Amino acid sequence: MIILTIEEIQAGESKNVEFKVQRPKDSIKYMKTVVAFSNGDGGCIIFGIDDRSHEIVGIPKEKVFSEIDAITTAISDTCEPIIIPDVYLQTIDDKTIIIAEISAGKQRPYYIKSMGINEGTFIRVSGTSRHADRELTAEMYYEDEGRSYDKVICRDKTVTDEEIEELCHQMKEVAITNAKSETQKEAVKDVTKNVLLSWGLLAEAEDGSIHPTNGYVFLLGKDCFLSQIQCGMFKGNTRAVFVDKREYDGPLWKQIDDAFKFVLRNIHLGARLNGIYRQDIYELPPDSIRELIINAVMNCSFLQSSHIQVAIYDNRLEITSPGGLMPGVTLDKMKEGYSKIRNRALAHAFSYMNLIEAWGSGIPKLMKNMRDYGLLEPEFLDMETALRINLYRNIENVQLGTTQVAQGTTQVAQDTTQATQDTTQAAQNIIQDDIPTVIGDEDKKILEIIKINPYTSQREIAKALDWKIDRVKYYLKKMKREGIVRRVGSSQKGYWEVNPKI
Repeated sequence: MIILTIEEIQAGESKNVEFKVQRPKDSIKYMKTVVAFSNGDGGCIIFGIDDRSHEIVGIPKEKVFSEIDAITTAISDTCEPIIIPDVYLQTIDDKTIIIAEISAGKQRPYYIKSMGINEGTFIRVSGTSRHADRELTAEMYYEDEGRSYDKVICRDKTVTDEEIEELCHQMKEVAITNAKSETQKEAVKDVTKNVLLSWGLLAEAEDGSIHPTNGYVFLLGKDCFLSQIQCGMFKGNTRAVFVDKREYDGPLWKQIDDAFKFVLRNIHLGARLNGIYRQDIYELPPDSIRELIINAVMNCSFLQSSHIQVAIYDNRLEITSPGGLMPGVTLDKMKEGYSKIRNRALAHAFSYMNLIEAWGSGIPKLMKNMRDYGLLEPEFLDMETALRINLYRNIENVQLGTTQVAQGTTQVAQDTTQATQDTTQAAQNIIQDDIPTVIGDEDKKILEIIKINPYTSQREIAKALDWKIDRVKYYLKKMKREGIVRRVGSSQKGYWEVNPKI
């Protein structure tokens, strides 16, 4: 049972709290939130509080118990699988409010029966209830059934013995290359078809034929759209101006290596003395950077139509992985070393190739490394449909311990500086001085989605907000006219830029 204080009410709505002045006659208006809470971490809907002013209006005492019955009945009758709320009263300042507490569900996805599973499934994002598309709904099925999407057989695809043998050979070479000692190299054994079957990279159909699984397809980068890491370097601390942009495809182990090298090329490299020897050292711990990129791939939701993104700003390195936290995983647990693997077949392959070490050790090790470098603690952002980790750079002259980083930078850094100067004028051209002082609620909803995924389409925005596509086009056109956003590139392969003044 939740007991609310006046201070908590004045703080307003949040990811897990929603206010209603009274019970809407159309129950669908709050049933979306009920379903979203059940599909997430749970939450409560509080009836009798104005959602705008946060004023405690209360429910008339003569209607309280009939309202409780109506709320309980509506929730249990409207949702599938059935949701049983905990509905109770609380009195604040002599006014009675009704709290409908919704627990996190164990039979996801939950949806509104009258709308069907495709249209009636909702999730909670940034304090609002949004429609979950087919891919996200499917992921809920896999997670709650304890299955791994990367182990699902691709019955429409075939694989030859020669292709299997070539993959086994490549994986062994990668494993030997990543080995940290001669003993570890000698311990690398051959991979066979049966091993790939046991890992879930291959699967046997009912007729005995061997087919690749999703994990096999993703591992080799054969899905040219989903299996891709996007990297970008930006001027300043927003995504307003690109300095450098790369999209890496091919086998996942190569994508990881390419993304890792991209980061190292674009962060500062200095030096310190270790005794009488000069030691090159990066401003951020390289081992942690590499492990974060690997974890982003291993826990990426390949069901979502977005990519892993590695972004470098003046003040931070930002790594975003589609899919968010797995059920039962919280940010606090993650910091303590607790982990759940989303892509289990890929995890077996990564472990064999010496890309990962002990399960769950990466985040605690990252936090220790950042402390050793004298940097701020990493920032972890649960974005519901994605997980973002920020490593903050020392924006002054980068200093490690008591050693000043050398003033000289690599040639790549010099090239980057020149590129930054070349784009300064372009940045000034896109910044307008007549930005509206007040941005409408509809504009803000669209901006939230664009900031999470600048590559999102108008149709995806419409789905997320449960709007008509024409409505999205209207507000985007208005915001472009007002200089709030602009479209860079084509409608198919471009992205959105939000004015840095916003």
